[in-house]
Amino acid sequence: MSVEREKIRFASGDAECAAWHYPGTNGACVIMAGGFAVTKGPGTDPFAERFAGAGFTVLAFDHRRLGASRGRPRQVVRVKDELADWQAAIAFAATLPGVDPGRLALWGFSLSGGHVLHVAARDRRVAAAIAQTPNADCQAIVRNAARHQTPPAMLRLTGLAVLDALGGLVGRAPLLVPLNGEPGTVAFLTTPDALDTDKALNPGDRYPDWRQEAAARFALGLGFYRPGRHASRIHCPLLVLVCDEDRSALAAPAIAAADRAPRAELVRLPGGHYQPFLDGHERAVEAELSFLRRHLLDRPPAESPATTAPSAAQRPKRTIQSRG
Repeated sequence: MSVEREKIRFASGDAECAAWHYPGTNGACVIMAGGFAVTKGPGTDPFAERFAGAGFTVLAFDHRRLGASRGRPRQVVRVKDELADWQAAIAFAATLPGVDPGRLALWGFSLSGGHVLHVAARDRRVAAAIAQTPNADCQAIVRNAARHQTPPAMLRLTGLAVLDALGGLVGRAPLLVPLNGEPGTVAFLTTPDALDTDKALNPGDRYPDWRQEAAARFALGLGFYRPGRHASRIHCPLLVLVCDEDRSALAAPAIAAADRAPRAELVRLPGGHYQPFLDGHERAVEAELSFLRRHLLDRPPAESPATTAPSAAQRPKRTIQSRG
């Protein structure tokens, strides 16, 4: 699909985030970012192009210190900073030409899917949110990851993380670890899904500038991030898309988060973590477009996203299960 987009930047804290701006025609805007250390190209292109082709404005950005965004040291991922980047992106998206500030949606997958849950629970400017195979409970993710890794490799990763964190305190360059690898190698992800990463996000080396590595220190704090716990405070319509055989983000914590959110809809697909980028792409994007149209386009323009959300008891859940 051929759609127009332009390079754009916006300030976030002491850095600038680089973004693609896809101009739209229907007044609504979808704000997007990729997963853990995944830049906007591999992380959003297949979905951003479809959303833009359907008339939505899209703002797809790189978190600070990654990709084309500014900030140092490079490849250092900090959850607090990335959440601030999302807040800055929301403020900036509201100023884009032709965008109705009352029709802003968030889209994220994997780690960014967790960020979507966290931000949507706190920011009343968000009119709708999509969390695709989200990291809803990183404590459960860490426990599960240990089942797909050897003890020596886990110890080496922990040792590198400690050294990297200490080195960061005195200004040393980050110690970088691959995002994905085989069990027994030092990498952040060694689950069965890890083997699909390039096929899903970087087929044919389409994004040669994407650095598939991150500072080891991230491993030390990952288990403390549990954004699904905030789902009951998400006021806006929420679409949670899970894959039943997801061995990385896990389906169960995301399903539990959807169950807690008052206005959640749940879509279940077969397959692993990256299925929405692979054989399940068409089903995923159609479900997401349907959700965006219903909640951003079908309501009166004057309706505010800050309207008090009905309780879980007042609004029934929608669950869509797609097979084959």
